[in-house]
Amino acid sequence: MGLKLIFLIVSRGVSLLGLSRREWWWKDAEILLLRHQLAVAERQQPRAHSRLTWPDRAWLALLAGTMPTERLAAMRLIVTPGTIVRWHRDIARRRWARRSRRGRSGRPAAHRKVRSVTLRLARENESWGYRRIHGELAGLGITVAPSTVWQILKNAGISPAPRRDGPGWAEFLRSQAQGILALDFFTADLLNGTKVHVLAVIEHGTRCIRILGATEHPVQSWVVQQARNFLMDLEDAGTPAKFVLHDRDASFTTAFDAVFQATGVRVIRSAVQAPRMNSIMERWIGSCRRELLDRTLVWNQRHLMTVLREYEDFYNTHRPHRTLNQAAPLRPLPDAVIDLDHFRLRRRDRAGGVIHEYRLVA
Repeated sequence: MGLKLIFLIVSRGVSLLGLSRREWWWKDAEILLLRHQLAVAERQQPRAHSRLTWPDRAWLALLAGTMPTERLAAMRLIVTPGTIVRWHRDIARRRWARRSRRGRSGRPAAHRKVRSVTLRLARENESWGYRRIHGELAGLGITVAPSTVWQILKNAGISPAPRRDGPGWAEFLRSQAQGILALDFFTADLLNGTKVHVLAVIEHGTRCIRILGATEHPVQSWVVQQARNFLMDLEDAGTPAKFVLHDRDASFTTAFDAVFQATGVRVIRSAVQAPRMNSIMERWIGSCRRELLDRTLVWNQRHLMTVLREYEDFYNTHRPHRTLNQAAPLRPLPDAVIDLDHFRLRRRDRAGGVIHEYRLVA
């Protein structure tokens, strides 16, 4: 486009030099001839101005700016005077916009290592959004704002995952988080077509997850035994519990609730068709499906428990949590990285390479 404009200006300049040597009546005759040709062109193609290129517009605007107003008004142009004024205004706006961008100042750009690591995490983990990547960076000791991660992904053409709002029923859950245990069943499909029911529990205060067991038939005796085993584990770990939250699944019988009530734990049942009342447990089930079960072919029940135990250890010892300021339930955040030019990452594959962990190389 720039070369075309230069060529147009040079060719018009040569034409003007040749025109200046002609007699004055030749000039008038040529001008009248050109005016007549333009009039004929307007009659045949009334919308010819719609096909003007940018160099044509710039040349017409330049010539129109050098002519007297009364002379310009007497001429019959293929564009209106308002259009020429608008072209001048657009050129001025672009010029000032370039100057303002050139002298713009703000926050310094993110370190090149931070950008490369952020893009690597996004490429190797398709389901991670900018909040998940920010948590992984915090776990590596890299201090960066979530908005910076969002901007890096956006500039690279990667769509950041939308930020989800917090769950409802928040006031009770936050005030009593240290003593709330949430339980729920979820199902997993095996390759032989069998559907297995998995019982899991999560601590609201620490976000620590426990896989209690899996069975094809969650009968009352099996469910009650899992509750007794879980209470013994809590007693050995010294974990206090005040409330047990679960939905109104038929598997959670009166005998199941009686096991907890005998130890002074209050059982709270969520309302009918209200998954947000047990939102933390529901969110973990969603994470387990997206990060593990939806990406793994489970052969049998033994294989299912193997991969679930692997995910349980990953979730408790490495996966960051926003509620814990991006720390893992059983691992605090490390000290911030000072030398960003010489740090290196090492990836550890878990669950057959479905899950990735990142740690700094010592």
